[in-house]
Parts: sequence; structure tokens; C-alpha cells
Amino acid sequence: MEMTFAYGRRSSIVREPAGLAISLSPNLRRDRVSFNGTLRSPLRFREAISALHDVVINDMRYKPRDKSDYEAYLAQEKERERAIHQTVARETKAQIEARRKQPIPVGLEADFRQSRTLYWKARDQYSNYLSRHDPELWRMLVPCDPVITVAPDVLFFECFSVDESSYGCLTVARDAFTTEQDVALGTTNVDYSWSLYEHFQNLRSYRETKFLVDPAGFEVHTTEAEGYREEKIDLPSSWLRGFMQLQSAMSLPMRRVPVSREGLYNVVAWLKRHKAARSPRAVRFELNPGQPVAIVLEPWEKRITLHSTPYAGPRAETIRVWGRDRLRVLARLLPLAEGADVYLLGTGLPSFWVVRMGEMQLTLGLSGWTTNDWTSASALDQLAPPGTVDEATLTQIASVFRSDTSQSFEQLREHTNLAPPNLLAGLNRLALLGQVIHDLPAGVYRWRQVMPTPLTNEQIGPENVETVEGRELLRRNRVKVTRDEQTPSGLRLLAGQAENRPVELLLNGDGHMVRGKCTCSHHFTGGLRRGPCRHLQALRNKVLAGNKSATLGVWFDSLWK
Repeated sequence: MEMTFAYGRRSSIVREPAGLAISLSPNLRRDRVSFNGTLRSPLRFREAISALHDVVINDMRYKPRDKSDYEAYLAQEKERERAIHQTVARETKAQIEARRKQPIPVGLEADFRQSRTLYWKARDQYSNYLSRHDPELWRMLVPCDPVITVAPDVLFFECFSVDESSYGCLTVARDAFTTEQDVALGTTNVDYSWSLYEHFQNLRSYRETKFLVDPAGFEVHTTEAEGYREEKIDLPSSWLRGFMQLQSAMSLPMRRVPVSREGLYNVVAWLKRHKAARSPRAVRFELNPGQPVAIVLEPWEKRITLHSTPYAGPRAETIRVWGRDRLRVLARLLPLAEGADVYLLGTGLPSFWVVRMGEMQLTLGLSGWTTNDWTSASALDQLAPPGTVDEATLTQIASVFRSDTSQSFEQLREHTNLAPPNLLAGLNRLALLGQVIHDLPAGVYRWRQVMPTPLTNEQIGPENVETVEGRELLRRNRVKVTRDEQTPSGLRLLAGQAENRPVELLLNGDGHMVRGKCTCSHHFTGGLRRGPCRHLQALRNKVLAGNKSATLGVWFDSLWK
């Protein structure tokens, strides 16, 4: 998806006689959004926005050792050898050309695909190099500038990490400002750079600090104005789909688990001092109604009991989630935190960690993967409601937000007269299309368009065919498990039949596919590299998720309960 960003100038922090002013430059290609207020607690805002910055640049993908100098030497030697080979080849070719006519090259399409693969591989390598040696230039390769929304009661900033695994949302209540003026509600992108992050570190509690979404840029009528710049960014389809999938997951009902500041500190401190050498690497929540919540860090079985926060849920259960290494971005907030809440969907599904800091709250969403690939996680696709939501339902829900952009689930149910399963499926779909966000701390749904125009199914990308068909096999009860056992090395060996095909699967302690065996053409031609086939996914889902009837009512009940 191609997006155009236009900024009248760079965002910056300006010194004024009374203190500092944070002046953010909004995207001129979107509707006018402005805000001007004086912060009550600049120090708290500094730490919160810095933590959000850490989410943006967070990249937990595997990074090999820096061998750039050695590789430069090898490249120089290869270039010398290539020059020699080219000279000999040129002379030999000239002799051949003198004797016969050169045929027309064939295989243009294959050459194009190969060249495109080489380009993106080179771009990723260049991005990794810049992240180490030139952060300011590397920041320009971050897929999309942060999004800011000015709502009647709050301001909130949203971002998605480079490695497509973490979502961050900083919510600032409007009463966090002593004065307000020139307020225009709406959503826009804001210019963000590495230098602006460095300027944030100059905020102090003893200096008056103004926060300004500067509307002056909208008065620029010419591209020749000083400081004006325009950028066109082609958002990667995987980044856009991962962002929207995490948004749709956040729209669903979840279990709320309170975590004290001391408990969060113990989790972050242990993860900072220890590195797991083997799986499983999950965070296990042991929840028993009326009893203290227990957080267990695997594989060390480190138990952290939260005596001050008993669980208020209706039933006992154990939930395992992944992505815990990215919790370290919350370390900076611990001195200011009053407490935290963790919102859980279920084992293997996304988790959302909300840190409360008075009038400010930071939401960190963890998808459960470090790289958005098929072998590590396909659980997000299992959250989608069965069937499709008709356009009339989506239009009816959207019309309710015109009078008030913030609505609770019960208010929406009362205004739309829709059945709860249909309403929830509609909200989930609107979240996937970038229209609605679920504000977890406030417990309301908010209307905000994360992109300048409503997204379409084609822009988000269709659901993987093998995942859809694997879910269909499970629904039609075409999967049979004949073997389920633990190996001496701690792996889980599964065997059975899917659509009358013999399949075998090896899972590690985190439920990720290590190896698989199937006789279908999809697996024969690509193995797990192209993603597991429908038969392997059906076998895995049969064991891990169970066989549930694919109806909207059952889907709603399984989430709501």
C-alpha cells in the first residue's frame, strides 16, 4: 500500500521564555488536526514517550555478528577476480560472436523475480547496517510515522515496531494539560525523527512544557515553502497485515489480570539477567479465582506470586503467552508506574500489557512472534469470526460513532439493536480495516482511521489459503490423531491423518513447528519454508485448540466466557 506524507516542517522542541514547547508537525495529506496545551507532568510524559520510541525501533530479529570489514575485503577480492573473468569472457564472446549470431535471451520473468529477491535482501542488510552506524538515516526506513489521535477526552499515540511484532499506544488524558486551545479533533501522522527523541530527553519537571500539534502547516499552499517535504512510502504488506491483525485481536473480550509494580519489576529484572537457552520460553499465568496470581517464567520455572492482586475471574485456568523479551521496554516506566494490567486472550494468542502512570497509560501489545512467519505462529488467524460480516452491519455500527466517537460495548448494543455475536464480529472487522480501536484501560471502542482512507481487503491481503483450508478440515472433522507423545529431548511428536493423508509433526515446547511430513504437493515443493500445508495446520490445531463447531455463536461464547 502506497502512502503519501507531507510535512510543512520538521517536528522539534522550541525554547520559549517560559520554558519549552513540543511542536509536532502533522501530515498535511490528512484532515486538519491540532492541539495546544501545557503539560502538568513533563517528566512523566518524557519517560512514556521514550518508552513508546523504544517500541517503534524494537527489532528482536536475529542479527549475525558484524563482519563488514572482512566481507569488504572478500568483496574487493571478488571484484578483482570478476574483472579478470569479465576480460577473458569478453574476448571469448567476441570470438564466438564473430562466428555466429547471438540468440535472444529467454526467461525474463524468472530473472525479474531473482533480481527482486536480491534487492529486498540487500535492502534488509542495508537497514541492519544503518541501525548500527547511522540511526538518523535508518529511522527513514521505519515503515510508517507514528499516528496521533486527538479525542474529546484523551490524546493517544500509536506505533508498530519494525520487526512487526509489537504494538505501542500511549494514552494521555486531556486533564493532563493545564490549558488548552486551538483543538481540532481527528487522527493524523506526525513527523518523527531520531533528533526529536534526543530533544525529548531535555524535558524537566521544573520547566513549563507546552505540547503542540502545530496547525500552522496547513496554511502552506505551495511546495516551495521552506521546510516543506513530501514522502511516498510503500508499506510492506506483511507490516500492514500484522498491524491490523493485532488491532483486531485487541477488539475482542479478554481476561484482565492485575499486576503490581513490584511484580512487573520482578518479571523485567529476571528477563534482563537471564537468557533461555532452550524452549519453552513462555510466560505462564496461573489464575485461580480469589487467590493471588502466579506468573511463571519458563523454562526456569521462576514463580512470581502477586499477593496483593488476587484474580477476580470466574474460573481457574492456565494461560501461556510469548514475546516476553520485548517487555524490557517497560523498564523505563517502573519508577513512575502505579501498577499494570495484563489482558489475555488465551494460550499462544496476543497479550496486552497496560502500565498505569496517573493521567498517562502505555499499552504494549505482543503478538507472540519475533518474525511474522508461519512456522512460529498462525494462532492470530484462528481469532477471526467464522463467516463474513455484511456491509449493512458495518455501516450500522459506523453510523453510531458519528454522534460520539467513544462507545462502550453495551452502548453500541443498545444503539444498534444487534445481537452480541454480530456486533462483536462487526467491531472485529472494523478494527481489522483500521477504523476502530479498543481502548482497553477505558473499556470503550473509539472511532479512528489509522490510515488516510479506509482500508480494503485487498490492501490488507487475503488470509492464507492453507490456513483457511486447514480450519475447514477441522470444522468438517476430517482430522484424526493417532499419536501424541513427548520425546526424550522434550519435543512433542504428533501423527495422524488429515483428509485421509498420513501426516507427522514435531513441535517444540512453545508449540512451534520444527519438522513436518506430508504427502501433499504444497509440502513436497516447499516444506515449511513456504508455510505449513493445510494438513499440518489442521493436525496442530486439532491437538492445541481442539475441534469446535465453526458458528458465530460458539465463537462469541468461547471469547465472552
